[in-house]
Amino acid sequence: MNLILYSKPGCHLCEGLQEKLEEILKDSENSCKFNLEIRDITTRDNWFQAYQYEVPVLCVYNADTKSEQLIPRPSPRISVSKLQQILQKYL
Repeated sequence: MNLILYSKPGCHLCEGLQEKLEEILKDSENSCKFNLEIRDITTRDNWFQAYQYEVPVLCVYNADTKSEQLIPRPSPRISVSKLQQILQKYL
């Protein structure tokens, strides 16, 4: 599965979530497998208009239907293990 993180430069919430997602990816015993794509909302007007006040935004991309499903934004204080549990529900 593909996981998309919409973020913007200098966003500490975005950076924190990205670090946790990358930590999950590095865990070799992790049962939650996904590809992570980081999208900078400042590079496209439609992304910026949609998410300028919402970042970080996390979505699961379904290649078959070419659609994105939003994942509720996790707390900035969420642990990596709890984030992994949440992702397993969507992936």
